[in-house]
Amino acid sequence: MKVKNVLDVPALSGSRVIAGVTGIDREVLHVNMMDAPDIARFLKQDEMLVTTAYHVRKNPAELVDLVRHMDSQGCAALGIKTKRFLQEIPGEVLGEGDSLGFPIIEIPADNSLGDIVNEILSSILDRRTNELKEALETHKRFTDHVMRGKGMEGLMRNIAETIDHPVVLLDPYAKPIAYSNVSTRLKKGIGELYFKDFSAYFPDTPFFSFSIVSDRECYSVFVVHTHEKRAGYLLVMGELHPTDHGKMLTIEQAVNVISFELVKENALKQYSKRVKNDFFFHFTEGLYHSDDEVVSRAKEFSLQREANYICAAGKVDGSLAEGSYTQNQRAIDAIYEYMEDEVIRLSSSTHLFTKGDLCVLIFEVKDTVENINAYARSSLGLVQKKIEQRFQRSLSFGVSNIARGLLQVKNAFKEAERAMKTGTLAGKHGFIQLYQTKDIEELLRIIPREDLQEFCAHSLKPLLSRGMDKEETLLQTLFVFLETHCQISETAKRLYVHRNTVVYRLEKCEELLGERVSDSEVTIRLRLALRIRHLLEAPEFSYYD
Repeated sequence: MKVKNVLDVPALSGSRVIAGVTGIDREVLHVNMMDAPDIARFLKQDEMLVTTAYHVRKNPAELVDLVRHMDSQGCAALGIKTKRFLQEIPGEVLGEGDSLGFPIIEIPADNSLGDIVNEILSSILDRRTNELKEALETHKRFTDHVMRGKGMEGLMRNIAETIDHPVVLLDPYAKPIAYSNVSTRLKKGIGELYFKDFSAYFPDTPFFSFSIVSDRECYSVFVVHTHEKRAGYLLVMGELHPTDHGKMLTIEQAVNVISFELVKENALKQYSKRVKNDFFFHFTEGLYHSDDEVVSRAKEFSLQREANYICAAGKVDGSLAEGSYTQNQRAIDAIYEYMEDEVIRLSSSTHLFTKGDLCVLIFEVKDTVENINAYARSSLGLVQKKIEQRFQRSLSFGVSNIARGLLQVKNAFKEAERAMKTGTLAGKHGFIQLYQTKDIEELLRIIPREDLQEFCAHSLKPLLSRGMDKEETLLQTLFVFLETHCQISETAKRLYVHRNTVVYRLEKCEELLGERVSDSEVTIRLRLALRIRHLLEAPEFSYYD
């Protein structure tokens, strides 16, 4: 109840507010009756005190300190029975009440304080009971709506009608998911929350409000959680005050129902994703019995047989967290889920699959795209930028050549995967590595494997007898050094080591090889040997008949 409503209680008939009229909208959640000298320290926020002022009868001015303390505690009001122990309330007390906006109520001598306390508490309980009853009915109505499968848009309209405010459901990044009756102008303003990354500034509280200067609108925001995860926000157009218990309880029920609906939608989404990824795994591993079966299943995912595609294989750089494998996997899944939403928003002709720890983007392209590589770079660069902004993580991609037809996507994936490995071996991070047509590799395929192994062993033998750890360290350093055109500073940067460390390792390589690695003849032979070694270790390496 508010202070102004308390005066309607029959036990307070004849009572009147004699000071602090501006505070009559203060909320009363508790009521107390006490005449102890140290009464102030027992009071609580939103509590109304009724008293005979017996303890200050000899020094009424002490009421000034009581009023100040009650106001600082956030108490609701002070009711004083006069003409009993205190004939009248001192003027300085009334002045203090007026200056603080703290209501002081004069209670007639005939009114019983016990009746006042009982009737106010009963009234508060009756109001709370009605609110809870309405909340249960609201929850049932919202739940029935969801169970009948009327969708999130319909639920938003139902909520808006109940609280008489337009509402919008946002995802964890403040991107709109569903609207009620919202004007085009407001939709544009809400869209800015996502594009300007306003969610990064949202406080970690269940309820908060803010306003935007550009549209001069006030927004009240309620956080939606699902299984210890922030799943989104329910945004209400307009200012809601926590003291408006009816609407707050209604929204609380709505948020609970939205949580259940999001859990259901997520379960369906995960199932669809699992089916889609299962198709891609079987396709790229050649597990389907015929091309017709591949084409038939691909139609379910809007992949057309005659279309042209570019494949990009991406991976999050480095380890995501110091937690468990499950925590890391959840973090990766969150990034890939965000990527999928971004990709769908950018283009309906782009598809995302996951295979192990790789995310695979398949872009449908037309022959009219003049520069396929520039198209892939711009699209992937935008994805990398958004991942960096949202998750502070870098993402690397390997990109294939164009695949002429759906059935060539399997080879395009292998090209993208190989380009990804090439960039990783070179010590790069946050890169977009384009697949290079392997003219040299094509030649190597016609050379017997035994000859390739012999050439590789002869060229690298001094470095292959140092023990596994030292061997890999020297070979990796040498590989990156040669790939960066013998630039020591760039090699150190990519390997995350000091420049002197690179110099020391290269000197060790030259000592073991008995040759200078910067010599042109030695450089080409070592680069070729290292490429052959990497090629021989690739499980998909095969020869032409």
